[in-house]
Amino acid sequence: MSENNHPINEVLQTTMSKVKEMVDANTVVGQPITTQDGVTLIPVSRLSFGFATGGSDFGKVQPKGFGGGSGAGVSVIPMAFLIVKDGNVRMLPVAPPPGDTISRVVDLVPDMFDRVTGYIDKKSAGETGEEVL
Repeated sequence: MSENNHPINEVLQTTMSKVKEMVDANTVVGQPITTQDGVTLIPVSRLSFGFATGGSDFGKVQPKGFGGGSGAGVSVIPMAFLIVKDGNVRMLPVAPPPGDTISRVVDLVPDMFDRVTGYIDKKSAGETGEEVL
């Protein structure tokens, strides 16, 4: 039996076609949702998937037997919404806050940096009499 006609090819093709049905670009970046007040929400998800296929030939004489199987799994986790309003885009995370202290500190660093920078700018503008935007 040639490699192209082997039953494992059919099992593999069936598995891949089912994975393609489950996973597409709309699974990661969802269809936009427009509200009555003109706000557009675009869901963003994290997607991971895996599949396995295997088989074995049985018997020494023709016709040989074949046993095979396959499996696939998909995990879709909502991560955020892109919010489009009046030409501005914001990202609203929907994931729960990190569980450990180190992760929370790492997540807070950008916000703390913005606040410290704003405070320094405000303080230096106050000394020079300039207005900070």
